[in-house]
Amino acid sequence: MTDTLTAIASTTELEVVARRCIWFMEPKAALARPAHFIAHVLTYGTWEDVKTLRRYVSDDMLATALDQAPPGVFDGRSWAYWHLKLKGLRQPPPLPERRFPDDREAPGGARDLDRGA
Repeated sequence: MTDTLTAIASTTELEVVARRCIWFMEPKAALARPAHFIAHVLTYGTWEDVKTLRRYVSDDMLATALDQAPPGVFDGRSWAYWHLKLKGLRQPPPLPERRFPDDREAPGGARDLDRGA
């Protein structure tokens, strides 16, 4: 899913949250990918982290981030909670899934084998 949200302005508070929730990225890089950052905070952040985030980001932006959530970040419980809280959905959509190209389309895949490549 493409992240079309505007980058979140870097503040000391948000950088602390980014360091805790997305430990594998530099905080400013994490804030430059808002849907990714928000997904990690809503899944791995403490309630204090979420409160900090909500001081800088509107609920509309949080809801849009749910629509653009990268696969593999949310767990089922967090996904269901935030869809209920932000969108009023008692039945959330399925979690985002990673999609891999059809093996027959990949270079060196079954289609190449069919041609004797």
